[in-house]
Amino acid sequence: MKTLLRSVPLLLVAILGACALAPKLQAPQLSIVDVQLVSADLWQQRLKLRLHVANPNDRTLPIKGIEYTLEVDGQQFATGQSATSFVVPALGEAEFDMNVSTNLAGSLIHFLGRSQNAPAALDYHLVGKVALSEGWMRSLPFDQRGSFKLP
Repeated sequence: MKTLLRSVPLLLVAILGACALAPKLQAPQLSIVDVQLVSADLWQQRLKLRLHVANPNDRTLPIKGIEYTLEVDGQQFATGQSATSFVVPALGEAEFDMNVSTNLAGSLIHFLGRSQNAPAALDYHLVGKVALSEGWMRSLPFDQRGSFKLP
């Protein structure tokens, strides 16, 4: 029993040391590169967003999905989850499409009320987390801002 009690602190030190050696992952950078209207009616609009992902880490990111909230021009635009699986190479980049369903009724008045002199680009805020299919860390949060041009 004494031997077991003496080995517990050593085991704890080994576990904590292994955690310290585990690679620290940085959040990927996501940006919207294209927006296309797929279909629309009065109650729902379906859009296809093309997203660019840059991996700042020295190891690949096996992404199994993305959970997100998207604000456009200061207005909540869409929330949801993408189940698209893909791999972003170490220190590399990838692009993927994500379908978004939204109800623009509330935001439509805001968008239409923009001045005709307003720039032809909209600011966005994309926040959420990337779910990983393997590794110690199972999700990485992200918080990105940018703008995209209107067609």
